[in-house]
Amino acid sequence: METINATATNEVLNDLIAINNDRIVGYEKALKELTAENADLKPIFSEMIAESHQLRNALGSEVQANGGTMEAGTTASGKIYRAWMDVKAVFTGHDRHTILSNCEAGEDAAQRAYKDAIDHEHLPAFIKELLTLQKAELRASHDKIKGLRDQAK
Repeated sequence: METINATATNEVLNDLIAINNDRIVGYEKALKELTAENADLKPIFSEMIAESHQLRNALGSEVQANGGTMEAGTTASGKIYRAWMDVKAVFTGHDRHTILSNCEAGEDAAQRAYKDAIDHEHLPAFIKELLTLQKAELRASHDKIKGLRDQAK
């Protein structure tokens, strides 16, 4: 029974690790798309990348404590999202609102993933607590991006 719960827990945690990997790649892409007039976003995006590294590593520690291996890749949906972002950029350019809207879409996806994980019935209480704290941290980042996007209209 404990092996089943450890395996289920590791699957959920590795999904969130992949989401954080997506978030890192997404913000790295957004950094590359920034033009000189949007250079003020660079420290914010760099902060988001560092945040996801920290969150991912905390999740990875729990996976390893359960005898598992930390996910190194990204999610399939993340890859699709980035491909869509590439195509959209061709048609809409690299304006501030578009970049921030794409970042907000990624933040929304992270919020949904964390909500689904927290709702998972087989997670131990201490893992749910960790995920709740991480979700709140990501929510603050989401709100920061959303606020910047709203200002860019």
